Amino acid sequence: MIRLALALLATVVLGAPPDAAAQTTRERLDNGFTVIVRENPVAPVVAVSLLVKMGTWWETPSNGGISNFVHAVMVRGTTKRSGAELAEAIAALGGKISASGEVDYSEIRASALARFWRELLGFTAELALTPKLAPGELDGERDWIIGRIQKRRDSAPSRAFDEFFATLYGPHPYSLQVLGTPESLRRVDYAALVGWYRRFYRPEQMTLAVSGQVSATEVLAEARRLFGELPRGGQVVESARPTPANPGTRRVIEQPAQQTQILAGGLAPSLSQPDHAAVKVLSTILGGGMAGRLFVELRDKRGLAYTAASYYDPVRDPGALILYLGTAPENATKAEEGLRREIDRIRTEAVSDDELGRAKGYLLGRYTMDRRTNERQAWYLAFYESEGASQDFPERYRKAVEAVTPADVLRVAKQYLDKITTLVLRPR
Repeated sequence: MIRLALALLATVVLGAPPDAAAQTTRERLDNGFTVIVRENPVAPVVAVSLLVKMGTWWETPSNGGISNFVHAVMVRGTTKRSGAELAEAIAALGGKISASGEVDYSEIRASALARFWRELLGFTAELALTPKLAPGELDGERDWIIGRIQKRRDSAPSRAFDEFFATLYGPHPYSLQVLGTPESLRRVDYAALVGWYRRFYRPEQMTLAVSGQVSATEVLAEARRLFGELPRGGQVVESARPTPANPGTRRVIEQPAQQTQILAGGLAPSLSQPDHAAVKVLSTILGGGMAGRLFVELRDKRGLAYTAASYYDPVRDPGALILYLGTAPENATKAEEGLRREIDRIRTEAVSDDELGRAKGYLLGRYTMDRRTNERQAWYLAFYESEGASQDFPERYRKAVEAVTPADVLRVAKQYLDKITTLVLRPR
């Protein structure tokens, strides 16, 4: 039993692919629509992720939030049934369905018991291809989203991150909020909303990933039937995007709050760049759970923070490496000074082999655990395809992480933590 437990632990720490026996099949239909099926015989469930290249990356300040707005209206119903009827039909399958816009993509996600995979796929196609987009639904959904925007603004951590991205990215679309602003949403009328949907819901822009206890042959045949007749529309013409700003400045915002939020960081590599793995390791060393330096040094040893973490998510354009502290107002100055010292230390001193090994184990272990459900597997498959990464990316990523050396960490720390932008949100 001990040897079995050690073997399972090694599987997690080394980041071996979850359910290595699962088979993945990919096919691009004649109209450009991409289908990926992962056969997972273990759990009697199925998950669907339909990703469309449609998100904040294509938006401007004048229509910010329109991608998410489109999907909020889409789930209100199709030409065949209302949103309530659709939800009830999927609930009868033991499942659920939802849709939203994000930064690099928009997604329709659904799951159900595996024996109902055909019905689930049909409902997904119905929502994607025949949404009602009724004019009478716009005002209600707009008001609901504006309420969510206000809640984010009232939440000190959420507003701090929104303000940080706005400061770091400047004129680049990543500075925009996914939900948009009250002003931008009020400018989106019915014609703009329908036009945005039609612009992006083209087969060449779409990837369907299915993971679960299914037959790839049968799923591919059904996907051809449901999506194969969708006429080609061509790739959406992409205009040049402004260069991210990263001003390297320090901003202070005052807002009623119990804690002070401190965010510091800079621009980081995109998913496709060679330094991606090294910066992920760097981020983990600094803020990877309870063993990260920020947690150990600033929270455990000195009691200067309630929360200490690091964030670096992959995107198609330059990403952001963000170091985050939530602290008591009376400790804010010392906490920010301590954060700066940790940045200076990681940029001037090489990490030890032991610390590097722990960071790699934590990083790859979390990555493996995150891909253990069919829902997350479907999303990952669709996401990597949408971002232009090949389906062997998880294995290449694992090898790249394992190959990172202390010299690599020092190099990327010097490069990507050279110009620091800081955002402090504190009580008035």
